[in-house]
Amino acid sequence: MNENEAKRFSLQLMEVAWVVYLTTIDTNGFPQTRAVDNLRSKERFPNLAELFKDHENDFWVLISTNTSSAKVSHIKKNPAVSAYYCEPRAFRGVMLGGLAEIVTDTNLKKAIWHDASTKEYDWTRYYPKGVNDPDYTILSLYPTHVKGWKGGQGKFSFTLKKKR
Repeated sequence: MNENEAKRFSLQLMEVAWVVYLTTIDTNGFPQTRAVDNLRSKERFPNLAELFKDHENDFWVLISTNTSSAKVSHIKKNPAVSAYYCEPRAFRGVMLGGLAEIVTDTNLKKAIWHDASTKEYDWTRYYPKGVNDPDYTILSLYPTHVKGWKGGQGKFSFTLKKKR
C-alpha cells in the first residue's frame, strides 16, 4: 500500500469508527488508554463533518472531555498522546501520535457543542452548565506520525508536518 492509499484508508477509518482510544501518559510515566467519542464519526456526529472537511491533510483530532479528568492533568504534564481508531472485526486500525493541546478558543468549543437541539445526544449530562461549563474542555491533536494495519494488506506508516 502506498502512502496515498494509507492516508485515504486512515481518513476513512477515522470517519466510521464509533470511538477513538486516547492514550495519555500518567504522572508515573505509564500509558493510560480509554475510549472517547469520535467526533469525526460521520454517522454519530454528522453536523461536525463540515468542521473536519478542510483537515484531510493534517488528520486533526478533537476530543471533548471534562476539565477535571485525568486526561487533562496528564496532558498538562506531558502532552504526548496517541489516538487509535479501529474496526476490530476487520482487524484494521490506525494510530495517530503527537502532542495534544487544550483548546481555549470559545468559538471552537461552541461549534462542537451538543445539546438537546442536536440530533445526536445532549452533552449537558456531562457538562450540566452547558457550553460555558468550566468542566467542559476540548483537546486538539495535530498528529505528527501515523501507523496502521489494514488486515491482510499489512502495515503502513507515514509522517505529517507539524501544524504549529
